[in-house]
Amino acid sequence: QVQLVESGGGLVQAGGSLRLSCAASGRTLSMYVMGWFRQAHGKEREFVAAITRGDGSTGYADSVKGRFTISRDNAKNTVYLQMNSLKPDDTAVYYCAADRTPYYSYYSTDGTTYDYWGQGTQVTVSS
Repeated sequence: QVQLVESGGGLVQAGGSLRLSCAASGRTLSMYVMGWFRQAHGKEREFVAAITRGDGSTGYADSVKGRFTISRDNAKNTVYLQMNSLKPDDTAVYYCAADRTPYYSYYSTDGTTYDYWGQGTQVTVSS
């Protein structure tokens, strides 16, 4: 079992940046595929980014590609989401999630495949 705690959310103006962190306890994050998802008010949860457990390959939703970067620091047991050039449409609660897949070079964009979730952190981008 792994516990995930997100931090780093807040209020930022359009064009600004934020870095979200997801700290894990209980198990080492190197055992998991890690993903970031978001849910805007009144909308369904959507995939944002993911990073594999093996070679560190990454994947992004088209809406954030080129603006967001996911990374992991296994020594600190933490995953990050660097968000640049933020837009009002990025406003949402952001969640990190862990997938205990045994595959090394794989990630899922489907939130139902992830086994553990954090409590979320609010990101608000003003225009």
